[in-house]
Amino acid sequence: MTVSLVLVIVMSAMYACAVYLLLERSLTRVLLGFLLAGNATNLLILIMAGEAGVAPIFDESLAPEEYTDPLPQALILTAIVITFAVSSFLLALIYRSWRLANADDLSDDADDVALREGTVAMPSEETAFEASTTDFPLEVEK
Repeated sequence: MTVSLVLVIVMSAMYACAVYLLLERSLTRVLLGFLLAGNATNLLILIMAGEAGVAPIFDESLAPEEYTDPLPQALILTAIVITFAVSSFLLALIYRSWRLANADDLSDDADDVALREGTVAMPSEETAFEASTTDFPLEVEK
C-alpha cells in the first residue's frame, strides 16, 4: 500500500490550521476550525483506506483482494453527518450570541477570573432533607 505524500501533508496542514482556529476566542473561527478538523479527518480515513479497487459488488471471477473495503466509506459518511450536526449546533450558538450581545468574541466573566485567581471562595450550600420527601432514614440509629 502506497500513501500519497501530498495527501498526508495536506491533511497535516488542515489539522494544524484547525487546532489554531479552535484555540481562538471568536466563535466563527471555532466553527471554521471544527469544519477543517472534520474535513481533515475524512481525508485521514480516505488515506488509511488504501488503494482504490473494484466496487464491492460480488463477482465470482474476482479475487477478494481486488475489492475496495466499504468500511472506510461508511465511516466517512458517518463523519460527514456528525460534522454537519455539530456545525449546525455551533451556528445556532453563534447566532444566539450575536443576537444577545452583538459580538462574536467570548470574554472572561469577572466571577470566573476571581475563581481562577483564588481571590474568591464559593460558599457551599447545605440543604437538609425533610423526612416526608425521602424513603431513607435521615439519622443513623445506634
